[in-house]
Amino acid sequence: MTDISREALRADIADILEIAPADLADDANLMDAGLDSMRAMNLAAQWEERGLPLDFADLGEAQTLAEIHALAQARQGKAPA
Repeated sequence: MTDISREALRADIADILEIAPADLADDANLMDAGLDSMRAMNLAAQWEERGLPLDFADLGEAQTLAEIHALAQARQGKAPA
């Protein structure tokens, strides 16, 4: 498993949304920011390749960067930072 920081998640999500990482707030609704199902599947595939235990369904449930980070940390047995 890969340990991934909130900032790394932010960079990945911002990249797929084609926005600057600084423009992605922790509590922004990712669907409102443009994260559609195709982009979510691509993110999940990227993260799976890096060993991050998140999948497409997780991205449907966790709708903010903060929620995704907390879920990733929980799956890795760590307390959210």
